[in-house]
Amino acid sequence: MQKKLLAVAVAGALLAPAAAMAQSSVTISGIFKVGIDNYRISDSARAGHKSETRITDNSSRMIFGITEDLGGGLSGIAQLDARFQPDDAGGGFAESGNTWVGVRSASMGTLTFGRHDLHYGKQPDDTAALAGALQAAAVSLMDHINASPVANATRTPNVIRYDTPNWSGFAATVAYSTNGAGNEADLGSAVRKGSAWNFNPSYTSGPFQVGFSHWRQKADGVDAEQTSNSLYGYYRFGAFKVGLGFNQAENELAGVTTADRNAWTVPVTWTAGQHHVAGHYTKAGENDSVAGEDGAKMLAIAYSYLLSKRTSMGVTFAKITNDGTSAYNFFTNTGGLGSTGSTMTAGEDGRLMAFTVRHAF
Repeated sequence: MQKKLLAVAVAGALLAPAAAMAQSSVTISGIFKVGIDNYRISDSARAGHKSETRITDNSSRMIFGITEDLGGGLSGIAQLDARFQPDDAGGGFAESGNTWVGVRSASMGTLTFGRHDLHYGKQPDDTAALAGALQAAAVSLMDHINASPVANATRTPNVIRYDTPNWSGFAATVAYSTNGAGNEADLGSAVRKGSAWNFNPSYTSGPFQVGFSHWRQKADGVDAEQTSNSLYGYYRFGAFKVGLGFNQAENELAGVTTADRNAWTVPVTWTAGQHHVAGHYTKAGENDSVAGEDGAKMLAIAYSYLLSKRTSMGVTFAKITNDGTSAYNFFTNTGGLGSTGSTMTAGEDGRLMAFTVRHAF
């Protein structure tokens, strides 16, 4: 009898963690999105080849979502957003996406700590949706001052983020980063401590949305600041969605304005059954703080055909025309998702043609 009781006790101890784990819900989702593209640089004095054909990852990812019901409308939540590159595995498998942990209240909103997309990408542009090439997104001009990114043009680290509940269409995000650029560098520094703020209210009702986003970042260990304001919105009618986005951005160094430019975009989307067409015309104005012509304009269009709810394939055309001293480039065309030598220099123009396959799971 004692042996039987001991066996039951051991089994109960082993099953207890499993029972506790069963209270959490874990979901796995993500996308594979890879294409073949031809990238060409014109108006260039560089030697050697001026075009190349590439297999390009479009920010493939695997997302683990975790939710535990704590009762009373409260939930414990976490997300691991791991990015990978099926084309050459050059990016490894890292939690470089939106990765965080926090709590959610049905009545009071959501509080999280981690890495988040903040401020950038607020324009209602669907060009890179479905099987459209990521590099053709309006972010290319809207969230850069020439070659300098606004709000990192990617995730912001070290973030404390609060999202309000949806109050009859109105919602807002308030976020603070102890260092919006990376690792902390306050200790031992004689220069001010760094930080970043983002305030992003929006209102959505039926076929339209309007939103505003404010960003302010102070660098750690350097007397440098960046401020930016974005106003955006869209309206849907029938199969069409027409949007408008405006972005003002300014950089300062030691109290002196080094960059000040405005940019705007008009994105348009048409959807009918298995067909999805999206594009935009975007223009970045000149930097008022420096001499010379350094504006740019961009035109992009993408067609996606839905083979199913999860799988689509598409073709994309995009072109950037730089002024004489500007060097705007396609979004993600440099760094891990681009290729060696693909950074445009002053006065060069770029053209992208892509065929992309996307599978969501």
